[in-house]
Amino acid sequence: MKESVAIIGGGPSAFLLAAFLNTEKFAVTIYEKNKTSGRKFLVAGKGGFNLSHSEPIDQLIQRYTTAGYLTHALELFTNDDFRNWMFQIGIPTYIGSSKRVYPKKGIKPIEVLQAILRNLKDKGVVMKYEHAFSDWDAFDNPIINNKSIPADYTVFSLGGASWKVTGSDGNWLDTFYKKGIKTRAFHASNCGYQIDWKPDFIKKNEGIPLKNIAVSCHQVIQKGEAVITKFGLEGNAIYGLSPQIRKQLKEYSKAQIYIDFKPSLTLEKVHSKIKSSSDKNRTQILKKELKLSTSQIDLLKMYLPKESYLDVATLSKNIKRFPLDITNTATIDEAISTVGGIDSSAISKYFELKNLPHQFCMGEMLDWDAPTGGYLLQACASMGVFIATYLNEKSTRQTH
Repeated sequence: MKESVAIIGGGPSAFLLAAFLNTEKFAVTIYEKNKTSGRKFLVAGKGGFNLSHSEPIDQLIQRYTTAGYLTHALELFTNDDFRNWMFQIGIPTYIGSSKRVYPKKGIKPIEVLQAILRNLKDKGVVMKYEHAFSDWDAFDNPIINNKSIPADYTVFSLGGASWKVTGSDGNWLDTFYKKGIKTRAFHASNCGYQIDWKPDFIKKNEGIPLKNIAVSCHQVIQKGEAVITKFGLEGNAIYGLSPQIRKQLKEYSKAQIYIDFKPSLTLEKVHSKIKSSSDKNRTQILKKELKLSTSQIDLLKMYLPKESYLDVATLSKNIKRFPLDITNTATIDEAISTVGGIDSSAISKYFELKNLPHQFCMGEMLDWDAPTGGYLLQACASMGVFIATYLNEKSTRQTH
């Protein structure tokens, strides 16, 4: 007789867990509280569907913060393994110029989701929609739709607390805390950061990207671009600094970042290009010699005293290290992801809850952090496969 696995939550971790469980040994059911599954999966795809990142796995692992317990999962199911599995279910991928992994051009996010769900259906995985988890009964069985669901194994994949419209609201946190499971409060990550722009600057530059820059905080450097918004800055050049920015905000109620407008040039080279120019107009020198954008020049002109803007040495230093103060983060619901959730001390190396045997947690409901660019989805997929592998092997040992 098959053992039963109840997966609570229908997101990427749940899909990969169900796809890799041996359904000859397990009867697998996914319980999803929405009318459809994968809603956050689809929302994430609207801005460019990063399935993973192609960098070497040892480098990729270093992108994850406060989550050493993810290492074994990422090594077991790597970014190459994820691409191979996608190909097997009919979704070829390619590596973009940013080294991010995307579905082949022309394949929409909904088609990726449909291919995954077809694969699960073919394996005999049962999907039950509008089935919400609320608590545990007296025998530690999960309660779904006011009914106890006895299962040999329960795996929670309830998501973080960002994008409530997708059902990822984090409301489960208090329920787990009351059960005696150590948790951490949710905080926004990969989000916009508040900067008190000068009115004249934001009026002229709102919505304009600062391209080909490098942003640093606490000696950590992130290259890319950031969009100027009325609220502050957002984009991949600042998302990757979320842990450092949060730390400073917590300690000092503000954080300081530095923008390098020309990361391809040394300070000496910047200084030389400005000083040796035959043009007498400083703004034209920055445009012609350094190829700075109008928004970059506006930042320098509007935030530096006139004498600093006209002084070659001071201007050069600010082009390479322009300071900006961050005063807050965007709200959790505006964030791409969150940190917080189940504390790492509450789970075993197999993601099993220490005080609830045979019950596991995975995905964004655990306390870990990573930048955008495919890292979030890769970790969720790797965790699902890791738990599936553990349960498959455990079942094999028990039958011998």
